[in-house]
Amino acid sequence: MQDMHERGYVIVTDTIPADGQCDVSDAIQKLIDENPNRTIYFPDGLYRLDKPICTPAHPQKSVDLQLSNYAVLQAGEHWDSSEALVRLGAIHPANDIRTIGSNYSFTGGIVDGAGRARGISIDGGRETAIRNVSIKHTTVGIHIKRGANSGSSDADITQVNIVGTGDPASIGVLLEGYDNTLTNMRIANVFVGVKLCSSGNCLRNIHPLYTSDYTDYTSSCGFWDQNGNNWYDYAYSDQFGIGFRTSNSISSTFNSCFCFWYSPREKTHTGFHADGKFNSVVMNYRMGFNGTEAYNRVLYTDEEGGRGVFDNLSFDESKVSDRTHLAYLEGKIL
Repeated sequence: MQDMHERGYVIVTDTIPADGQCDVSDAIQKLIDENPNRTIYFPDGLYRLDKPICTPAHPQKSVDLQLSNYAVLQAGEHWDSSEALVRLGAIHPANDIRTIGSNYSFTGGIVDGAGRARGISIDGGRETAIRNVSIKHTTVGIHIKRGANSGSSDADITQVNIVGTGDPASIGVLLEGYDNTLTNMRIANVFVGVKLCSSGNCLRNIHPLYTSDYTDYTSSCGFWDQNGNNWYDYAYSDQFGIGFRTSNSISSTFNSCFCFWYSPREKTHTGFHADGKFNSVVMNYRMGFNGTEAYNRVLYTDEEGGRGVFDNLSFDESKVSDRTHLAYLEGKIL
């Protein structure tokens, strides 16, 4: 703790208890409002929030939130908000990357929605970072809203683990802002791992795992791209009914991606599902189908005649029940 004081950090527990006994959201918000351009540090402990805490987007008012490894921000039993526990850039809007203070972040600790709340949202500003965070029991783990730069949010998300609520509305990451980078993430107990409603996003080493009940399992999805012009590099869909899904005949680029089914129990397993035509570029795509009990297929399309391509595929052909993918194949099946 002395080290944190020496660094000039604002230490939350100097004025606020971390015992989970009472709602501390107003007290934390007061610290944020009264300490512009400061790092606010949360030591280990339980911080109960009955309402969201919001950070400023304006560089001259921004703060940096840092949590110790076992510091927990948890939604209290009186939580009554459709917003996230932590809303980054939600007050004092700005579109400014030149003024000192524009690059702020949320780092470390645990964000616990307690089955009631969303985890962390990026509501405004640009180039916001979320890193080294464990997000638990949230309806939506991370929600990046439309950004200040004509919709671009330019956020960087890395080393984040998310566990959802397991219900059909549960989403790991929801992207509405443009031009974000997601790297090194694990996501579990959600119905949709990553839902992209925007473009210009890069996803690298993202691993959603389906651990929910099997209600409407066939529609569950590891990655659901609704806007196109996104890039995926080793995105790994694990046991979802659909590995990768694209909407409205859009086109994105997928490199060295992987689908795996550790159980053959369900009716249909689909590697790639195109709503409309298949127009994406998919390179070095590998699928691990487990058994032949399910109807296993590499590709499903709503319409024929797409311009998409599979450039090299790797899977066990004896376990696949459908041959739609052959019309788009270049290279080999390995």
